[in-house]
Amino acid sequence: MQFSQRLLLKGKPIWEACLEHPFLKELSEGTLKEDKFCFYVKQDYVYLIDYIKLFALGMVKADSLEDIQAFAKCANAIVNIEMDAHTEYAKKFGITREELEATKPNASNLSYTKFMLQVSSEGSLAELVAALLPCMWSYAFIGKTLAKNSKALEHPLYSEWILTYATEEYNKENDWCVKLMDKLAEGLPERQLQKLEEIFIISSKYEYMFWDGCYKKESWVI
Repeated sequence: MQFSQRLLLKGKPIWEACLEHPFLKELSEGTLKEDKFCFYVKQDYVYLIDYIKLFALGMVKADSLEDIQAFAKCANAIVNIEMDAHTEYAKKFGITREELEATKPNASNLSYTKFMLQVSSEGSLAELVAALLPCMWSYAFIGKTLAKNSKALEHPLYSEWILTYATEEYNKENDWCVKLMDKLAEGLPERQLQKLEEIFIISSKYEYMFWDGCYKKESWVI
């Protein structure tokens, strides 16, 4: 069994729980209140700023030019494509760039990004990938699941969000990261594999907490 399959067995139940969370449940039904989604859009914007840094750290820790180029490609896609797209998408909800930039991370958001940044700064490249992978992988899982049968696809604004994460291009980036995880885990002793698994599970649980914090419009900011 590839190590990524082992991680999938651990992570998928958490991602399925995310799908059952009221935020994504109501989103899938097209009934999620827009103020909750707007809160999410703002929190996701500031989250992505820290998430980009993980790929920069990946470039520093990678040994092969191929991996450096792949991390650079992902970082560039987020910085120069996804962030601009995010800003344009936010405008459709009446959210200005100034509002996005003025957003402070709530407690769940800040705790999540600080966890990933600490693991990525202090740990190995394998640990870095284990920390950042659940975000990419769970979004691909959620996007593809919702795109199969979702009333939200009839929503003039929510449908765009769902289809973004169900695209072939997004899933290619996720597949690259999954394959890299397998490559980095190959030959590692069980003790280290268990540590990678633990990091992966923690990040997956933080994904759930992120949805929960956005649904509750968690107001505590640092």
